[in-house]
Amino acid sequence: MEYAIAVIDIGMTNKKAAVYDDTLRQLDAKYRNFEPKIIDGLPAHDLDAMEEWFTGALKEFAARYPVKAVAVSTHGATFVCLGKDGKPALPCLYYTHEPGDDFYDRFYRRFGGPEALQERTGTPAFRAMINPAKGIFLAQEQFPGAFKNVTAVLPYPQYWGFRFTGKMGTESTYMGNHTYLWDQIENTLSPVARDLGIASLIPVRPAVPGSRSGLSNSWDVLGTATDEFAEKTGLSKDTIVTMGIHDSNSALLPHFAKKGEHGFILNSTGTWCVIMNPVEKYGFAPGDLGKVVFFNISAFGTPVKTAIFLGGQEFETWSKLIAAYHGRKDLPGWDEALYRSILAEKRLFLLPELRPGSGQFPASKARIVEDGKAYSFKDIKNAVKNAGKTPSCFADYRTAFAILRISLVMQTLTALERTGLEKGRDVYTEGGFRRDESYNRLLSSALKDNGAFLTDIAEAAALGAAMTAKMALSGKALTGLAGDFEITYREQQKSDIPELFSYREAWLAEVEK
Repeated sequence: MEYAIAVIDIGMTNKKAAVYDDTLRQLDAKYRNFEPKIIDGLPAHDLDAMEEWFTGALKEFAARYPVKAVAVSTHGATFVCLGKDGKPALPCLYYTHEPGDDFYDRFYRRFGGPEALQERTGTPAFRAMINPAKGIFLAQEQFPGAFKNVTAVLPYPQYWGFRFTGKMGTESTYMGNHTYLWDQIENTLSPVARDLGIASLIPVRPAVPGSRSGLSNSWDVLGTATDEFAEKTGLSKDTIVTMGIHDSNSALLPHFAKKGEHGFILNSTGTWCVIMNPVEKYGFAPGDLGKVVFFNISAFGTPVKTAIFLGGQEFETWSKLIAAYHGRKDLPGWDEALYRSILAEKRLFLLPELRPGSGQFPASKARIVEDGKAYSFKDIKNAVKNAGKTPSCFADYRTAFAILRISLVMQTLTALERTGLEKGRDVYTEGGFRRDESYNRLLSSALKDNGAFLTDIAEAAALGAAMTAKMALSGKALTGLAGDFEITYREQQKSDIPELFSYREAWLAEVEK
């Protein structure tokens, strides 16, 4: 092994430190969760505790492997505001905080209507702080004195890069990640960033030659290890740190290397199901504005039409409730006769959204509809807790899981269509749902004009981050790494289930009620 690459991969729930060899094979990994700190009633990331754990993990790696580069991948919607001392000047707020309708009214009155902002910045009107401009606006309101001392506003990956190198920067995937802060038409900081008074605080470097977004690339070198970082970790002061990357965009890189920049849609499943279609040109289709569809910017600086929903969270929440009701922990397998019966009868529907405004049906409230009667998630949860009355379908373990999986497929289909699904375009599913045979059988059967494939990448965001570091170390283009690793694309068997299509019409009609 000529060298090793360390990766810090920060999910909203799970934090990971990993090390890869020079052929992009993972050698070691550590995982940790951190509880939020509550500051003035607001949940915030415990940055100090996270940094202590990251440096400890890197110290272990440095003692065992010849680490020459560090790459950072993080979840979206998070910025850190620094003071003159280079430390956070105010809390790094959780994007899940819900400030209420009055706050949204103030935001859009000041910065422009949701659809106008969506058209220019590629960003939909998420609730909570999933638009980072809202998080910064809330911080200005909640901590006005502290905000006066802010000297820099850093995207989350670049905050960690700053802690490791003392250097500041920004790159395309994070600024283009539903922030409201980047104008995707003009390729510059947006009017929202200027109106917030932070345009001069976001360190946008001149783009290197070849950048298509006007921003740095994820594989550009931010800097080398500071004396303090080197001492804490045992890494050499010559260890490079790349610019950092948004995790969902990082997950695209292995497929870009193998398949090219276009021609597929990635269905990346987890807590968030993120459906990403790398397209040739930025621009919304008629009817898109006002929907939860948006544009990321890829690591190449090109547009990625994207739609999301909390599929993993919905599956986990509902499945725990079903399992608790039945006192079981197993997951029922694929039963074609059962699914076809439910689809044909069109009398049972499980509908989104557990967190209203987070997915493709923002006006819908989580519920089960049985024979025309609606049972809210809240009422079902209370009934399970207090041994009350639930929908009769809930009393059958296999049926309850079946309508849950059908619901996730219905949401996936809508998200795929909103990203511009075309006949003949392959769909790759990876992440947690790739292990769910029922979900994949139904989805592949619904995609009768598209190839449906499962990949064998377990942690694509971390692998993608490692690839950016290898590009920086080797000077190779992304396609030059294609021979360094293998991806298995396993085509899914399609079944002839015509009932799927009429059921979907009925399901969509119930959502709209």
